Amino acid sequence: MDKSRCKQQLAFSLLLGLWLPYCLTQTTPSNTATSKPTTTPTPSPSPRPERLKVRLSGYPRKHNEGRIELFYKGEWGTICDDDFTIANAHVLCHHLGFVSATGWTHSAKYGKGQGKIWLDNVQCHGGEKSIEFCKSRGWGNSDCTHDEDAGVVCKDERIPGFVDSNVIEVIDENKVEEVRLRPVVGVAKKKLPITEGVVEVKYKDGWAQICDVGWTAKNTRVVCGMLGFPHERKVNKNFYRLYLERQKNNFHLHSVACTGTEVHLAACPLEFNKPNATSSCAGGMPAVISCMPGPLFMQNSGLKKKLKISTNVRLKGGAKVGEGRVEVLKDNVWGTVCDDRWNLLSASVVCRELGFGSAKEALTGARMGQGMGPIYMNEVKCLGQERSIWDCPVKNITSENCQHSEDAAVRCNVPYMGLETSIRITGGRTRYEGRVEVLTSDPNGTQSWGLICGENWSTKEAMVACRQLGLGYANQGLQETWYWDSSNVTDMVMSGVKCMGNEMALSQCQYHKTVSCQRAAAKFAAGVICSETASDLVLNASLVEQTVYIEDRPLHMLYCAAEEDCLSKSAAKANWPYGHRRLLRFSSQIHNIGRADFKPKAGRHSWVWHACHGHYHSMDIFTHYDLLNANGTKVAEGHKASFCLEDTDCQEGISKRYECANFGDQGITVGCWDLYRHDIDCQWIDITDIKPGNYIMQVVINPNYEVAESDFTNNAMKCNCKYDGHRIWFHNCHIGDALSEEAERRFEKYPGQLNNKIS
Repeated sequence: MDKSRCKQQLAFSLLLGLWLPYCLTQTTPSNTATSKPTTTPTPSPSPRPERLKVRLSGYPRKHNEGRIELFYKGEWGTICDDDFTIANAHVLCHHLGFVSATGWTHSAKYGKGQGKIWLDNVQCHGGEKSIEFCKSRGWGNSDCTHDEDAGVVCKDERIPGFVDSNVIEVIDENKVEEVRLRPVVGVAKKKLPITEGVVEVKYKDGWAQICDVGWTAKNTRVVCGMLGFPHERKVNKNFYRLYLERQKNNFHLHSVACTGTEVHLAACPLEFNKPNATSSCAGGMPAVISCMPGPLFMQNSGLKKKLKISTNVRLKGGAKVGEGRVEVLKDNVWGTVCDDRWNLLSASVVCRELGFGSAKEALTGARMGQGMGPIYMNEVKCLGQERSIWDCPVKNITSENCQHSEDAAVRCNVPYMGLETSIRITGGRTRYEGRVEVLTSDPNGTQSWGLICGENWSTKEAMVACRQLGLGYANQGLQETWYWDSSNVTDMVMSGVKCMGNEMALSQCQYHKTVSCQRAAAKFAAGVICSETASDLVLNASLVEQTVYIEDRPLHMLYCAAEEDCLSKSAAKANWPYGHRRLLRFSSQIHNIGRADFKPKAGRHSWVWHACHGHYHSMDIFTHYDLLNANGTKVAEGHKASFCLEDTDCQEGISKRYECANFGDQGITVGCWDLYRHDIDCQWIDITDIKPGNYIMQVVINPNYEVAESDFTNNAMKCNCKYDGHRIWFHNCHIGDALSEEAERRFEKYPGQLNNKIS
């Protein structure tokens, strides 16, 4: 290569922040004392000495994510997560040859590093060539422990022309990434989940066993947790010994010494088998374990009753089983946990007490949506052995410490049930949409795919289908799918499907024993559109309580309201325009605390113009307002069409995106709210015909599930209501899922109200 061309290439490469050793080896003068003749380029170029070396490490991870480790002064070390930002992650991912970062992790998500913590309080702008050019406390100056090691998740796309991969992998066959239980007993092989068997680790292209000499219950606890089981149980080793002695075993691990709190076997001290060892497991046999599943995954109903899971901890807002925002119950009111110092140890305690395995992820920053009630816990510091999060040390909360934007969440390990193998979607433009097909067996055991009748198929059924598919939340349930007609499957095999919405699979929902479908053509088969995120609407209950009052409104001012059906039926018999209607008025402030904007299902082309009020309706029924008597019967009702879904106001740092003026886009942005003031038309219940007494007032948002949400249990709000014929009092206003079951029962009975249920 001529020198001028090499200089051009070198200049271009430096401009990109790259280094081309090939060019240098060809242009290095051959008469220098230290130089050695080089005829061929090295296949994997190494970075120049002064360029900082960076690598991704840890477990369990993909090639584009991991704990960040820096090579400085001849030693590998980590970065502390204090003040870490996405800008820092961008700089590090660029350095590693990826186009950008998609996220970063804290609290040693990929395991604790060793050696030095090289950098702390790193603050990059995002454009720096290397992390060393960012502000920090200086090399080796840190007040952190390896519990706070930072990691990055890079976008799996390489910078074009990036020569030095800089993803320095430790070439080590002694890594444990995948672990499985291999059932030995014939019956166990057919049933899912697999709870008992030989522990095996992925090794090369196959699976290898672990020597059980020195194996402890703590090791079993860790493996069970990884596989989605909260507890371990004793196993009959003698039964297995007879079988395993006749098998050829390939021992990869010679010794495991877990403490019992690890979330992955790779985090335990491991001793790998030496290839030339004469006896790989002297006096032992392959490790065999037995795990106890949580109640959700048990076949035996008798055992289910004995196993109690926590009633004062729950997960909310997750798409899949075993994930969600962590909520805890105190004084009969549910509240959230702040994410300061939230880590896998604390998350695992929550997962196990709810009947799942150890934690797969400890999520921060309201990644599963924001809660609405009190924030009860901060800086939770579980050791990992506690039975409940309530047994862990915590800090008291002040409003300066935490906001709901910092609500902690978890993703737990759950047992493999194989549910996704019996459902698929076809014909969609993306993998998130299509016509639903389910796998069925005939009496002879022959399996075939079939369709689901679209009649009465709704968002609730779609929620279950999307969960079973592993595709997140339901965006829409479709009753016609003629536009997705790309499959040769035409037979309807399921009809009358009716789900609660929280089932793990469609087979757990109600459905017809014999298929009965009036429109049996394939074009009327059920379909879904799934989404990774969803909105979540919640009413501000305290504002309803604060703003309620009675107005006697003259009939001549209610013509438009009557046209929009906002008055009770007796209004039609009134002597218009004389007389009045007695209206129970209040304000509604509707927050979107989910992770996607709430938008009307219908596009603006199908919105209905209402000339009387001079606006479009994007949803015919957006809220129901009901007054219920002692036995739960509606005695008065109102409803609100969504004539204007918009961002009235937002949390700090969030911009409004929707406004109704000039036929604008309608919706509610995440972190914003829509306020229907007490003094606008139809923001009432017509109580003209109501006698004095005690009632329950109920508001239900999105009552027909027209628009998908991550959680429908918080769409209802209820208040105790006392009316003396002249004045009205509201008290105990609360969101439908805000109280404990006991407190909810007390609410229903006050006073003498026994059976009021949200329909």
